[in-house]
Amino acid sequence: MSHAFRELLRKIGSGTHTSESLTRQESAAAMRMMLLQEATPAQIGAFMIAHRIRRPTSTELAGMLDAYAELGPQLSPIAADRPMTVFGVPYDGRSRTAPILPLTALILATAGCPVLMHGGDRMPTKEGDPLIDYWKELGVDWSLLSLSQTQTVLETTGIGFVYLPTHFPLAYGLVPYREQIGKRPPLATMELMWSPYAGEAHVVAGYVHPPTEERFRETFAHRGITQFTTVKGLEGSCDLPRERTGIIGMQDRDRDFERLHLHPRDYGFEGSNVPLDTPANLVTAMHTVLQGEPSELWRSTLWNGGFYLWRLGGCPTIADGITHAETLLQTGQVQQTLQTLQQAITPAIAHS
Repeated sequence: MSHAFRELLRKIGSGTHTSESLTRQESAAAMRMMLLQEATPAQIGAFMIAHRIRRPTSTELAGMLDAYAELGPQLSPIAADRPMTVFGVPYDGRSRTAPILPLTALILATAGCPVLMHGGDRMPTKEGDPLIDYWKELGVDWSLLSLSQTQTVLETTGIGFVYLPTHFPLAYGLVPYREQIGKRPPLATMELMWSPYAGEAHVVAGYVHPPTEERFRETFAHRGITQFTTVKGLEGSCDLPRERTGIIGMQDRDRDFERLHLHPRDYGFEGSNVPLDTPANLVTAMHTVLQGEPSELWRSTLWNGGFYLWRLGGCPTIADGITHAETLLQTGQVQQTLQTLQQAITPAIAHS
């Protein structure tokens, strides 16, 4: 048993009236002891439940991210005209709506906006379809690459994926606790803000509940992150909804935080979100989008691609971004990016 961890656990688990928040340094120490399994399973489970009940503070979340930065993987900076965009989406996947992010990532990379994603396999508590499965169906199996191979693919194509089981086994070792406690632990919030990239990054974090966004902003401030976007997206992801107003938060280094209420109807994209299908069936529909064929998935792709092209500096307005995304798709340039990505990964796997 870790006596040091027990003292930290006593602080946050003492009840409504007597519990205390951890300092940033204490939170980092607790996260470090959990990642290294220096704390016992009973201690780790108790810590997660205590934090689930009282909710971690932004200071505590910043400490957790400090431990991830110390012990986790980091890809080296690449040569690019724009900062790396790091998308943070719930690791436990999707259960109702189709993920758009793989297509968004391909559009952004085609336009010169590099993209980094991270996540793992099907995960408790939601057990939804993870992004890695959709990439596999697209012919891009990130799970087979080492971190150095992922670095090479990122440099070659402008797209990367940090895969938890292979690239961050310490964090992957905590996954079973999610199923055992039956609730998303505080790690699930912290992961949305994590950037496994050593260079300049623009973090995009999805969320469901408004208080989560406030914690994002405070945590980013603690860690000196000045470029980020928050998205009240589909199932907590970064995918923009089409059946309701999108609620976007935007922070840039040279500007104050802004709130954007994005109405799909103002751009002709109001409609139903594409329902979830099996990865194989949905990827078939993705290929029709890459071939420039109109569909509801096509409209959702243009909506997301256009917004992010504007937000990340690729186009002067959202309308211009939508037009540019459409051009990139119809001219086959996004399809070519996927083929380049497949070609970059195949030899990397062959030599592993």
